[in-house]
Amino acid sequence: MADIETILNLKEVVLSILFVAGDGIEKDFLAEKLEVSVKEIEKAIVQLKEEYSMDKGVHIIEYKNKVQLSTNPNYATYISEVLNPIREKTLTRAALETLAIVAYKQPITKLEIEDIRRVNSDYAVQILIDQNMIEVVGRKDAVGKPLMFGTTENFLKRFNVKELSDLPDYEELLERIKTIRAEEDEQDRDTLFRDVSQLEFNEELPDYLKGEELQVIEADDEAI
Repeated sequence: MADIETILNLKEVVLSILFVAGDGIEKDFLAEKLEVSVKEIEKAIVQLKEEYSMDKGVHIIEYKNKVQLSTNPNYATYISEVLNPIREKTLTRAALETLAIVAYKQPITKLEIEDIRRVNSDYAVQILIDQNMIEVVGRKDAVGKPLMFGTTENFLKRFNVKELSDLPDYEELLERIKTIRAEEDEQDRDTLFRDVSQLEFNEELPDYLKGEELQVIEADDEAI
């Protein structure tokens, strides 16, 4: 392999690799394969981020020691109109609320999510798994060994977050969730008192629970 003599050449080489790769690449891996130091890679990335920022159509993002080319989020609407990709707006309010809870409280079980949301979260969890926003990260050391969920690297990329520590304050998030709930209540107020005999229930298990042993818990009459 020809020597990369200047940081300018290294910057262009890194840009070319990111363009072809599509997915994020670890900085350490880039440094190893290009036979340069991680510090030199990071310097090249800084220059790329300065060049590809503001109103440029392509940006450079970093997450979990990885670097990747990304489209400018300001142009998401235009991209959607042409390519119609799966984007944040395809997530329902319930899914966004569930995703936020997982992001801040991970690893977390579905029951713990429902304790916070106070509603069944089967559908929201399944949607987030289908869109690769969350994943099963283990089992809790408790009765039944329930599945625990955490966010994925795709979550960081989709919301342009470098690290989970960059997320806004959790209390601010809770206030936003309250606002969302109030908006939903306003929209649904005309259908709150439907005859329950007319409701239809889907008994099919979500994909992530298939094969799991389910326990039926009898409700305490005093808690109803």
